[in-house]
Amino acid sequence: MENQTVNPLLCDIETGLCELPAAHSDLQTEAIAAGNQPIRVIYYTDPICSSCWGIEPALRKLKLQYGKHLDIEYRMGGLLPDWSYNSGGISKPSDVASHWDEVSLHYDMPIDGDVWLEDPLSSSYPASIAFKAAQVQDEALAIRFLRKIREMVFLQKKNISEWQPLSEAARAVGLDVVKLKKDYAGKAKALFNEDLELGRKLGVRGFPTMFFLDSSGNKERVYGSQPYTTYEQAITRLYPAAGKFHYDHDWLSLFTTYPTLTSREFAELSDMPRQAVDHFLQQLVDDGALDKLVTKNGVLWLLTSQ
Repeated sequence: MENQTVNPLLCDIETGLCELPAAHSDLQTEAIAAGNQPIRVIYYTDPICSSCWGIEPALRKLKLQYGKHLDIEYRMGGLLPDWSYNSGGISKPSDVASHWDEVSLHYDMPIDGDVWLEDPLSSSYPASIAFKAAQVQDEALAIRFLRKIREMVFLQKKNISEWQPLSEAARAVGLDVVKLKKDYAGKAKALFNEDLELGRKLGVRGFPTMFFLDSSGNKERVYGSQPYTTYEQAITRLYPAAGKFHYDHDWLSLFTTYPTLTSREFAELSDMPRQAVDHFLQQLVDDGALDKLVTKNGVLWLLTSQ
């Protein structure tokens, strides 16, 4: 597919990549170096990238099994600057709706494309800048914030290009909303531009893109939404001594670590057969241990508030 026909919101289901219209293919490896852990991971993503939502089950499992070996660095790629282009079969927000529904079925991750019909986003830049503002405060809270705004746009049909849902998400995860707004209007914009510039140097051509690096300068690059074993193999090729951490597969332990899980995520993390998951989790809802958010294309399961 030629770049001029690529629309970033029309993700290629076969490759699992949301590709930029003016993508670069060169990789300037001198732009990156290893981190403090045996493996540094630079993860290029975007809050509204449906393929990035598709790799959440694998990414969460990767953190549980290999997290002690990894230093994961989240970078924003700028998927949708605005609607000033017309390419890839998408010329207006409403064109995205059916595609998101298709992606949802493919990844078995709930996505409600009707947000593009009811309250369409003008850009992914505001949410990306808000994430950079959250990183200024606390990296762990920033990751929780990113998860929250993704749930908002993919499941709750909220327009996260507006400040109100962004501030709501920040408050929900424990960020200082006043400081977030100040940084959002100030230093976070420069930090976002730094991410975009590094992405150009690295040849990032779409999302998700992960760079795995070791202390000797060896690198592995994984494009698109791939099976869990692809990410695992990138780690073990660079760091053969990496051992899996044997985490607790019990439902309560999983929900304590990740208070919200989709059915696909629970299946991935618990090693329970996918066809058994919904019945099992529904029993926990019936027992009052879990709550659930039912969407058009799937369910989000939530640990009951105490």
